Amino acid sequence: AADIPCLAYQSSWNKPRIEWKFEKGSSLTLFYYEGQLTEPYRNRVRFSDTSLHFTTVTREDTGKYICEVVGSDTQIAKSEVNLIVQGQRLPSPSGGFPALHRAPHP
Repeated sequence: AADIPCLAYQSSWNKPRIEWKFEKGSSLTLFYYEGQLTEPYRNRVRFSDTSLHFTTVTREDTGKYICEVVGSDTQIAKSEVNLIVQGQRLPSPSGGFPALHRAPHP
């Protein structure tokens, strides 16, 4: 499991729009957009205003997660977290990994 915080979230903003993007190498994927998780994350990630919670992680999840929060009056905030999934595969139905390292990106 892994929790990725959205440090950009501002509770004082009126109904902010939150988007999550996943960057790996030169590829950028919309992860959470228009109020919904995209595939293949729907079945193993839970969204809240302040974080993403992965119920399982794999080495494929290693990369940069970008949280972008857009409020009214051109308010925009962004935070990034680099997720590095390490470890050996456990004999589990999910095929996930137990060990991970999470480092906020400046």
